[in-house]
Amino acid sequence: MTFDPRTTPARSDLAAEHLKGTVEASRYVAGQDRMVATSSAPMTERAEPEAGLSSQLLRGEVFTVYDIDDDTGLAWGQARRDGYVGWVPNFMLEPVEAATHHVTALMTHCYPEPEVKTRPFDMLPMASAVTVVGQEGKWLELDTGGWVPGRHLSDALPGGNWVAIAERFAGVPYLWGGRTASGIDCSGLMQIAMYMAGLECPRDSDMQSALGHDVVGDRQRGDLAFWKGHVGVLVDPDTLLHANAFAMATVREPFDLACDRIAAQGDGALTGLRRL
Repeated sequence: MTFDPRTTPARSDLAAEHLKGTVEASRYVAGQDRMVATSSAPMTERAEPEAGLSSQLLRGEVFTVYDIDDDTGLAWGQARRDGYVGWVPNFMLEPVEAATHHVTALMTHCYPEPEVKTRPFDMLPMASAVTVVGQEGKWLELDTGGWVPGRHLSDALPGGNWVAIAERFAGVPYLWGGRTASGIDCSGLMQIAMYMAGLECPRDSDMQSALGHDVVGDRQRGDLAFWKGHVGVLVDPDTLLHANAFAMATVREPFDLACDRIAAQGDGALTGLRRL
């Protein structure tokens, strides 16, 4: 039986216990839920500390660990939020605590005291899940001991127009595998914006191409545009918003110009337009 290794916690030597009888492996393990303790954690396809990013996990995301490589200190497992499988530094994980809030700002600083003039010691990206344990004025205290501006957190996902959320990332640097305002890739942009609006969205562009239905008729705001290995969203019928390696940033670009440029650089023609 074939399976997608990006979303199936299975290798020839080891697989998740719930896959027993479905995939072949030398042994099966139940796994242990852990939580990302840092602002973000790099995920790689291979157990190599310097391997390129396949994705990132954000603060508070739950990650089920099935294996730990003692030589590299990397943990292999699956993210609960989007099902993505890979290797994450084990020291960046901690026991799971119930989150109470999400970060709604693109990024927010975490301060040692509820005072804007103190030096922040951390920065949390949008969609991070945190636990609030106290309040002082406009500041909220996290269980880690830090303080965050209350207006940057919400006890519920904000919902609303996911395209408007994506537009807030305009100008953010492009980063293959990135999911934060420090650097984001094309599918990460779609995923984070949809997540904040309360919509489910898989990690990669080919997976996202199954969302919604084919566009019939005129293009409109919110339509997803797909190429091989790339995705963007129309902010109006003639303008594409996408994180891309040509601009090395998240940019608005005339849709027809983007189509011509992408084809000219050898990445093929538009493969589809989808509407949620």
